[in-house]
Amino acid sequence: MNFETWQWALLIAGAVVAGFSKTGIPGSSILFVAILPIIMPARQATGIVLPMLIFADIFAYTIYRKNLEWRRVGRLIPSALIGVLLGWLALGRINDRQTTQMVGVIIALMLALHLWRSRGAVDAAVTHAPFWFAPVMGLFAGFTTMVANAAGPVMALYLLAMRLPKLEFLGTGAAFFLVINWVKVPFVVQLGLINAESLKLNLWLLPAVALGALLGRPVVERVNQRYFENGVLLLTALAVLKLLIF
Repeated sequence: MNFETWQWALLIAGAVVAGFSKTGIPGSSILFVAILPIIMPARQATGIVLPMLIFADIFAYTIYRKNLEWRRVGRLIPSALIGVLLGWLALGRINDRQTTQMVGVIIALMLALHLWRSRGAVDAAVTHAPFWFAPVMGLFAGFTTMVANAAGPVMALYLLAMRLPKLEFLGTGAAFFLVINWVKVPFVVQLGLINAESLKLNLWLLPAVALGALLGRPVVERVNQRYFENGVLLLTALAVLKLLIF
């Protein structure tokens, strides 16, 4: 792949953000989501992004493995696998613009659901979450991560609804994506989106991903819990605007 200097600058910046979003502020991945379509088609970007996210997942899991709740991950995995399968089928039938619009609609629905839940008795809503909440969120997370590596906002809304402290938030999210991103690999390879050329680009960008991942923990330790949650919600809303409008 031949890129101009400004395109390489955007790719490197995006790779740093990809790593940072796994260990720092999760919703910041919207910046990466915004950068890649400037340089390449959305479907092609899926194959470029996935190996970098897996590399960042390993960092995140290593850093936050003591701050995760596997039972919350387990509730999501079965329906997320169904979502991955549906996403794989969809990628074979829709174009780039349809892909981004579909993901944008799903995330908008998730944001609306979270805001609606937050208007009621928070403790009761969290403690007595509907039985369908985790399976539905897992389904949407699996689908959106398969079609556009865009499940970060969906997962963020689920973890915010569980009212997890920020370190448990990051640890549980890291464990989920460490599992689900590896599951996606054979599907993405089958679609031809991961190939020798894309992997070569990944190798060039891995140091930038590592840099971003290493910066995340020192930053998040200094961020207030309320600011953390509000920041995640704001970046989620920006993600919806980007996917639906731009």
